[in-house]
Amino acid sequence: MAQIGYAAMLEQFHPRELVDFCEKAEAAGFSGVMAADHVQPWTPQQGNAGFVWSFMAAAAEHTRGDIGPGVTCPSFRSHPAIIAQAAATMTAMYSGRFWLGLGSGEALNEHVVASYWPEVAERINRMFESIEIIRKLFTGKDVKHSGEYYKMETMRLWTMPEQPPPIYVATAGPVTAEKTGRVCDGIITVGAPEEKIGTVFERFEKGARESGRDPSKLHKILQLHLSWAPTDEEAMRNAMTEWPNGGMKFPKADIRPPFDFEQMAKIVRPEDFKGRMLISSRPGLRSRLPAQRRPQPARMD
Repeated sequence: MAQIGYAAMLEQFHPRELVDFCEKAEAAGFSGVMAADHVQPWTPQQGNAGFVWSFMAAAAEHTRGDIGPGVTCPSFRSHPAIIAQAAATMTAMYSGRFWLGLGSGEALNEHVVASYWPEVAERINRMFESIEIIRKLFTGKDVKHSGEYYKMETMRLWTMPEQPPPIYVATAGPVTAEKTGRVCDGIITVGAPEEKIGTVFERFEKGARESGRDPSKLHKILQLHLSWAPTDEEAMRNAMTEWPNGGMKFPKADIRPPFDFEQMAKIVRPEDFKGRMLISSRPGLRSRLPAQRRPQPARMD
């Protein structure tokens, strides 16, 4: 059964204001909250970048549904052991509600502490090694790690929930989606042409079957960006102003300052949003994605 949750965009709104939005979204029937992990907004126009872990605790205190980062990177700003500790604490405090969404990172957020920004293949490998460390720590035992990218001396998580949180990986790539299906509990992807989303989910399911698991019991989260206004013209103007990155048809993971995104936004045209974002004056507009491809929360902002 599909559910609709709310994506709290910390790069666009003050965190206190977003807590209020989360309460209103839940009252309106939204099933949970996904929060963005940013140290900078995409563009200066957006104007915010609150700390996701502080926000999630506050939002969880004011709501009752599921909550998780969508997504956080366990590879550069924060060692995977710190992400594991934060996730275990959130799960201990909000039992059965928290899930850990992970990604390979974007230079916009991660370059502030990284002396070298690697190619995408290395970033993905780092992410999966991070997941290995986090899984070890979620056992609650004394563990250590010596891998290709990370070393960790003997450590344990002292505050542990009864059950560790599920781990989801955010990706739009078929190869990463397949590996995610083999080793993780769910997948997060963003709005794109239907055939592309279908391929990502199919490869995720293939990986799950190869690991001996039932794909129907794993989670699929589709994040849809929506611009609604009383007229189609106003909805498009809002999209161009508030979310121009939705119309950028090129990889954005290597771009660093928001001011570069601001310059790139000048080349975005209305037709660039086609198949990538829902822009309409009709509140009842629905995605044409087949229901069987999104059995778990489709999270919307």
